[in-house]
Amino acid sequence: MSAQCELCFHHCVLGECQTGVCRARANRGGHIVPLNYGRLTALALDPIEKKPLRRFYPGSVVLSAGSFGCNLRCPFCQNAEIAAAGADIPTLSRSPEALVQDALLLRDQGNIGIAYTYNEPLVGYEYVRDCAVLVHEAGMVNVLVTNGTIEAEPWTALLPYLDGVNIDLKGFTSDWYRRLGGDLEVVKRSITLAAQHCHVEITTLIVPGENDSAEEMETLSDWLSSVCPDIPLHVSRFFPRHRMAGRLPTPVGTVYRLADVARTHLRYVYTGNC
Repeated sequence: MSAQCELCFHHCVLGECQTGVCRARANRGGHIVPLNYGRLTALALDPIEKKPLRRFYPGSVVLSAGSFGCNLRCPFCQNAEIAAAGADIPTLSRSPEALVQDALLLRDQGNIGIAYTYNEPLVGYEYVRDCAVLVHEAGMVNVLVTNGTIEAEPWTALLPYLDGVNIDLKGFTSDWYRRLGGDLEVVKRSITLAAQHCHVEITTLIVPGENDSAEEMETLSDWLSSVCPDIPLHVSRFFPRHRMAGRLPTPVGTVYRLADVARTHLRYVYTGNC
C-alpha cells in the first residue's frame, strides 16, 4: 500500500518499504514513519553562538543533537556525512526522555536546553516535537537549526515549542533553490511564520559565482527587513566541501562587502567563517 509524506513540499509518494528524498522517512505498512526517531549521530555541548545565534542567550551553551537525513541536496553541504546518510549509518539511541535528562544533568555547566541541529532536524519531525514538549516541561529552551523546508501546517504546530531558530536562507533566486532541490517560497514562508512566534536568526552561505552578487543580497536583505528589520543575518563564508570540494573559498572581502549591503536594510548583520 502506498503512502504520501506531507511533511515537506516534495510530498513523496512511497511504496511499501520505500524511503523518501530525505532518506529518513519511509512507508511501513501504509504509514509514513521517521527512521531516525531517537537515533543520534552527534551529541555535544556547544556555545549558542555556534548555531549561529548571536542575540539569543549570548554566552550560554546548549546541548546539541543531530541525526541523519536532509530534504535538500546542497552540493556544498558542510555535514554531508550525516545529512546525506540513510538508516544504515551508526547511531546512538536516545529516547526523548533520556535526551532531556541529559540536558538537565548539564545545567550546572550552563546548559540552557536542547538544540536540534547538524543534519536537517525536521526530517525527524516527530522526535523534535516530542523532545521539545518535554524540554518546556523541564523549564528549558528549544533551539532549532533548519533549512526551513517544511509545510505550513506541521511548522505552525511546532513553533509554540521553539524558542530560538536559525533558518538557512541559501540565496534569493528560485533557480538556485531548484538546483539545491528546494523551494525559495517555502523557506520565505517558514521565516515569516517563525518571526511571529519566536526568536529568529538567518544564515546565508555565500558561494562564489552562485549567490554572491550585491544585487541578490540587496533583494534578500530588503525582503528580510520587510518581515522584521531586527532579524539578525549571518553572512557566512563558503569553504570547499562535498561536491564542491574543487571550488575556492569565498574571498573574505566578498563576505564583508555583502554584509555592508545587508546593513542598509537590517540592524544586525554578522560575518561568519572569516
